[in-house]
Amino acid sequence: MINPSATAAEIIAYLRSMRSVENVAGMARFGIVTEDALGIGNPALRHIAKAIGPNHARAESLWASGIREARLVAIWTFVPTQLSPDDIWRLAADFNSWEIVDAAADLLTETPSWHQLVEDFAADDREFVRRTAFAMIAGATVHNRSEPDATFLAWLPLIERHATDPRNFVKKAVNWALRNMGKRSRACHEGALQLAGKLAESADPTARWIGKDALRELRDPRRIARLK
Repeated sequence: MINPSATAAEIIAYLRSMRSVENVAGMARFGIVTEDALGIGNPALRHIAKAIGPNHARAESLWASGIREARLVAIWTFVPTQLSPDDIWRLAADFNSWEIVDAAADLLTETPSWHQLVEDFAADDREFVRRTAFAMIAGATVHNRSEPDATFLAWLPLIERHATDPRNFVKKAVNWALRNMGKRSRACHEGALQLAGKLAESADPTARWIGKDALRELRDPRRIARLK
């Protein structure tokens, strides 16, 4: 078992001792970037992160290693309130995988500037940075329960604006954000349903796919019945 006071170098050495070539090959089939991967599953990585606990400086060193597993442990052991906007943009410059982005998105919605980050990331043309904006919306609809519905409804125009981005990792995140918003509450459902219907009629094939896919979920009577 890893020592809670282990240094970044010791944690990386521990991770390397768990390397699985077979798992690396399996990860690649799910679109995970494996160039710097050791093939360790996320449950084991979360267990390590829980064992060592938050340590911001150590997390920065783990991130700097470039190793997939070390970066995931870093994400789960950063201290969100200690991440400055400059720190966050440095992290974003390294985003190269949907998996890293989606894990980081939950971390970033715990930072003080997360609302502005959504806007700024969406405006950034880099595929994985833009994906981060919509992964943050999708995650926050579930995890940030104290956030008012108005915050999410105000982002419907942002979703509409980027629903024509055909890049795979962007369009899937835009769709994810729209679907999750529609499942948050009755107020959010109404707004998301209206936008999904509009996108479903779009002449743009990407927007049309996003709208139609969201409608299938948002019209489900069982999901509607669970809304509050």
